Amino acid sequence: MFHVVLVEPEIPSNTGNIARTCAATGAKLHLVKPLGFSLEDKYLKRAGLDYWDNLNLEIHESWENFYETVKDGTFYYATTKAKKAYSDCAYRKNDYIVFGKETAGLPESLLAKNMNTCIRIPMKKDQRSLNLSNSVAVILYEAYRQNHFGELQSEGFLRGDSHE
Repeated sequence: MFHVVLVEPEIPSNTGNIARTCAATGAKLHLVKPLGFSLEDKYLKRAGLDYWDNLNLEIHESWENFYETVKDGTFYYATTKAKKAYSDCAYRKNDYIVFGKETAGLPESLLAKNMNTCIRIPMKKDQRSLNLSNSVAVILYEAYRQNHFGELQSEGFLRGDSHE
């Protein structure tokens, strides 16, 4: 299992989409307060569809609170300020992939302390960033790909086919 950490997310539909991705992959979602929305927000719920019951979710009061509970582990910090591409890392089960809020990303003080594990998604020079939920999906699926997709179903089937 991988861990997706959203630090102070602001847009409920992004978080809902990320929750759905985490539920579909078995990744644990950590939300670090303050949140820019209520957990009862209709856009959050709608984006996550009926996946909420399958989501492994933990909410933390602050970054410090989160970090105290998971002191051991490998952390990758997603940022446009990194020099290393997300695909240049060797992800292992139980790694934490940390994302910042949509308008500001992760605090530069946190990035400066962890530059060796900061990662980026390559894009054109004149573009600011990708959508947060897309970024999570890109990096999370790379982590699963490197681990041969673990327990994820790798074969599809047609409705009329038997899939026993």
